[in-house]
Amino acid sequence: MKIRNSEYFSVKILLLVALTVVLFFGSFLVGRYPIPPQTVMDIILSQFLPIPQYWDSTLETVVMQVRLPRIALGILVGGALSVSGASYQTLFKNPMVSPDLLGVSAGAGFGAALAMINNGSWWQIQTTAFTFGMIAVIAAYIIAYVFGKQTITILILGGVVVSSLFQSLISIIKTLADTENQLPAITFWLMGGLGKGANQDVLLMLPAMVLSLALLFLFRNQINALAAGEDEAATMGVNVPLVKLIVICSSTLMTVCSVSICGIIGWVGMVVPHIARMLTGANYSKLVATSFFIGGIFLLLIDNIIRGVEGVELPLGVLTALVGTPVFVLLLSRVKKGWS
Repeated sequence: MKIRNSEYFSVKILLLVALTVVLFFGSFLVGRYPIPPQTVMDIILSQFLPIPQYWDSTLETVVMQVRLPRIALGILVGGALSVSGASYQTLFKNPMVSPDLLGVSAGAGFGAALAMINNGSWWQIQTTAFTFGMIAVIAAYIIAYVFGKQTITILILGGVVVSSLFQSLISIIKTLADTENQLPAITFWLMGGLGKGANQDVLLMLPAMVLSLALLFLFRNQINALAAGEDEAATMGVNVPLVKLIVICSSTLMTVCSVSICGIIGWVGMVVPHIARMLTGANYSKLVATSFFIGGIFLLLIDNIIRGVEGVELPLGVLTALVGTPVFVLLLSRVKKGWS
């Protein structure tokens, strides 16, 4: 008896979910502060069940206040960047598109640097990064609307212009920053990392993730139609400007939340969708789910490597680039043959 494609897809998703759960709990054991597996499990269960405390309070702080938000953010940020990349690649019909295409990362980076040079608190840094990330995308969209009537090509060029502008402003901020404290802080933030994430950040990111994923899921059929071309989608009754706006707004919201919390983490949003596409094909509804789980697994694995190295904590964005670069080279041969 032949197994249908939908059943194959269900099996793949179940395997990805299982791998994500195993990696989630296994990641609590990684770090410079060794904690026995049974103790980790009891600390987690004690938040829901009346388990007598036999562990030191320091262990509970490490598990619940340090490792839990970092692990959760690894899954959420990896999933958000991957889904955003998959959505942009589908919308722009370009395999080399990434979530920072419209300048969101450069805008958020400028916002964070601006807050740091003014000695802002961590909350102010995140808020300013979020604000300027949104401003960057809005500026790119305005450029496309004024000069190209929202055509895809002009929108991409608008993103390039806005990104270059904010990169220049970041360079100016670095020049003015105090070389003892502010400049190192700006530099390390721009290289990305999950180390400063807190449980509050997870709670702030979850609503944005749920809203964005829900919108993309509701419009999945229209997005699939749009992948065939704007004219073809219009003939099928798709409201092309609305669907484009939904994709851009949802992807931007997930990306700017990720960048404002964790800094700039490159390559995830460009590389992971290709891996997901190899497993499930180009169907958008399947691609989004697969990209989310693979992205979360990928980023969490990279962060576990960072936490497992003693002596120094490497920037997350550096390691994702080291992994993403060779994969990018392999993708070039795929582009030569045509992308579907």
